[in-house]
Amino acid sequence: MILNLGIKKMAAFAWSPLRALMKKAGAEIVSRAAVDKLMDYLEEYAKTLTGCALDIAKHSGRKKVTQNDMKIAINLI
Repeated sequence: MILNLGIKKMAAFAWSPLRALMKKAGAEIVSRAAVDKLMDYLEEYAKTLTGCALDIAKHSGRKKVTQNDMKIAINLI
C-alpha cells in the first residue's frame, strides 16, 4: 500500500510572480504546466550558476559568493 501524505517539494520560486512575468512577456493565457516547467528550469539553472559561482569564490580563497562571482558565472555558462 502506498501512502500519499500530500508532501510536495518546496518550490524555489513563487508561482504567481512567474505567471505574471510570462504574461508580461506577451503570453495571454498561461497553463499551470507551463509555469511549473519554467519553475523547474529556473531552479536547475540557478543551482548550476550558484555552483559555478561557488567554485569561483573557492578558487579566490573565499566562502562567500559575491555579485562579481555570479557575474562571471553567468558569462561562463
